[in-house]
Amino acid sequence: QVQLVESGGGLVQAGGSLRLSCVYSGITSGYYYMDWFRQAPGKEREFVATTPWTGRSTYYADSVKGRFTISRDNAKNTMYLQMNSLKPEDMAVYYCATCNSPYVDACRRGETMDYWGKGTLVTVSS
Repeated sequence: QVQLVESGGGLVQAGGSLRLSCVYSGITSGYYYMDWFRQAPGKEREFVATTPWTGRSTYYADSVKGRFTISRDNAKNTMYLQMNSLKPEDMAVYYCATCNSPYVDACRRGETMDYWGKGTLVTVSS
């Protein structure tokens, strides 16, 4: 059974940093990508970042490029999202998810996402 558990959210001032973690279990290398998505109140869920099983490549939404870094350590069954220079518009619930597709564009669009964590709340004060 696949389980994803996010942690690391909290309250931070604008310009500050947080590191989110997603501990996963039951996942094998058969999954192509793992993603971070976020959803702000009253808004649709949006793609943040993705990386393949190897972690050798990374892809970001334009809104976070240069500020956020996705990484994973399969030995620890953990994926991370380092968030720097946080802005009030980054405030949202952040979710990790698995993408069962070999195509990164599908994963960026949120297609073929089969498992999701329950999310962790990031609050950014201005």
